Amino acid sequence: MHLDIDQFGHDPQVRFLRRAFASMETIQNDLLKGLNISSFDERLRRIRLAALNLFEKVWVSYRRWGVSIDEKEMSDIYLHCLAHTLAANNINLPKGLFYPNEMIQNIIKEVSK
Repeated sequence: MHLDIDQFGHDPQVRFLRRAFASMETIQNDLLKGLNISSFDERLRRIRLAALNLFEKVWVSYRRWGVSIDEKEMSDIYLHCLAHTLAANNINLPKGLFYPNEMIQNIIKEVSK
């Protein structure tokens, strides 16, 4: 009898989310590296939690409007949420570190009110 430990791994939605979260983790690590912030920095727990909460609000807004997004777009949204949260915590984001998406920024402003 063969047991498939990863029973959910065949589900297309699960595979999509796994790819999206892996991409989000990579983009987060790249941004922190660019800012020269250690992944062990004590501020990051609070910042990551706030960025995740903001990401969830933005994602709900996208879904409410019926906009479907792919893994790349999810990563971009998370990057913007993380950047927004870092800036809100007085961490300077140098120009050129990432390229802002005006639509995402506008949604972040809207859900942050």
